[in-house]
Amino acid sequence: MIRFDFTGQTVLVTGAARGIGAGIAAEFAAAGARVVAVDILGDELAAFAAATPGVETEVIDLADFAAAKDRVAPLAPDVVVHSAGGVRGTTKKPLEDVTDAEWMSVYDGNVMSAFNLMRAVIPAMKARRSGRIVTISSGAGLKPSLTGIQSYCSAKHGLIGLTRQMALELGPFGITVNSVAPGFLRTSPDYEKQWASYGEEGQTRMVESIAMRRLGEPADIAAACAFLASDRAGFITGQVLPVSGHPFP
Repeated sequence: MIRFDFTGQTVLVTGAARGIGAGIAAEFAAAGARVVAVDILGDELAAFAAATPGVETEVIDLADFAAAKDRVAPLAPDVVVHSAGGVRGTTKKPLEDVTDAEWMSVYDGNVMSAFNLMRAVIPAMKARRSGRIVTISSGAGLKPSLTGIQSYCSAKHGLIGLTRQMALELGPFGITVNSVAPGFLRTSPDYEKQWASYGEEGQTRMVESIAMRRLGEPADIAAACAFLASDRAGFITGQVLPVSGHPFP
């Protein structure tokens, strides 16, 4: 496999303990980068790093700006891929039954964490007048969500809005900000539950509805992130790249 070369660069990947984030961290490590993998799942993060040469770890809750600033800012990463998020254990229910805590948990994990992360890394990127930021959004940021979870759908739409706004703000400093929007992947316990809920017939229908006739894998998302973080993508910013195996998200 031909890879982009990130030798000499520091790449920070959030949500890196498993699934998409782990796949992204492994891709950049294989491409020669110094990778700092960030997650709140300390044990899983340590296990991933032990099995993946070239990966360092930081256990940080990015919903806490003070922690993000103190622990992330000194790293001065060249590339940041924000993969943290997900449905955070919430389930589909009528909107009137959703609690404040459930709503804010999803927003903290997906949007507030991105806001805090960007605030922490942007000063060094501005001073260097270069940088790459890639957010992992979702097809749910471009249309209604298959999960039926209102907070998740709106949070991913919000993350895409933040991505586009920051692309406009940071372009004059040589910093690009883009997003990768995966289709459905079986990459966490939450999504395994969702997959199981479809039953065998529903699973078959889902796969057959995808043009490529398969579900995505973390490596598919990682490859898109590597491209957007590379010099080849230096004139691409504020864009959302669906990686769904389909002509539409």
